[in-house]
Amino acid sequence: MDALMLKNVSKAYENFQLKDISFTLPEGTIMGLIGENGAGKSTIINCIMDLVKRDSGEITVLGQQMDKDNLALREDIGIVFDVSDFYDSFSIEHTEKILQDVYKNWDHETFQRYKQQFALPDKKRMKEFSRGMKMKTAIAIALSHKPRLLILDEATSGLDPVMRDEILEVFMEFVQDEHHSILISSHISTDLEKVADYITFVHNGELVLSALKDELIYQYGIMKCREEDFKQLNPDDIIRYRKQPYETVVLVEDREAAAHNYPNCIVERATLDDIMLLYVKGERI
Repeated sequence: MDALMLKNVSKAYENFQLKDISFTLPEGTIMGLIGENGAGKSTIINCIMDLVKRDSGEITVLGQQMDKDNLALREDIGIVFDVSDFYDSFSIEHTEKILQDVYKNWDHETFQRYKQQFALPDKKRMKEFSRGMKMKTAIAIALSHKPRLLILDEATSGLDPVMRDEILEVFMEFVQDEHHSILISSHISTDLEKVADYITFVHNGELVLSALKDELIYQYGIMKCREEDFKQLNPDDIIRYRKQPYETVVLVEDREAAAHNYPNCIVERATLDDIMLLYVKGERI
């Protein structure tokens, strides 16, 4: 079963439009959602959670339609937005007492385990927490009501590398259960290169691609050419290109074929940042 399915989802605002977004998150996998600020990532998550009403399209979550009255389905979803101030007036101890009444599947032992793992203090009010501690608390809460799907909006942004690595390990542990899945929106592409199985890239409200991560980083390539060599390229081999003072940088879909066909050019592995930058800043033939 697919954990998540979007088909032709659209949402129009006065100055922005999400256009016909379609992708599928298979159960038991992690999908990274990437794109520049304002690309539509948060709008997609809000549509999935039915926090905003989409104008058209279909969304299926864990095989069901999401709506505000489907409380059982919401129990199966753990969601973490960029730091929330909702619980700032409370301690973790007090917060758990509230959440035990909110979630039928609340697991005290799981929450205690993450609280200890993340070194979160019981008595301190959360408004005194650092950003990292607040994010760890939100993740501990999301994981403690036995969700099958985690949806994370910039959950690792602003955290130091050690803390990010610790949280990524928790995510990897979560999907060891084949019925668990994660959708994570992030600007930190190196995190997604570590943990994601799939990458979905949106730009200006439109879907650019949704593919296996390994296909992107092991097959795509960045080719650097002198002007005279660039002029000899087959246009069909060029996804995007960007002219720079002393060379032209080209995004290609088949790195090995490009290296074979164009020996005068330098061909390197493309990172997710490279792919995103060339799609956003590059030109088409």
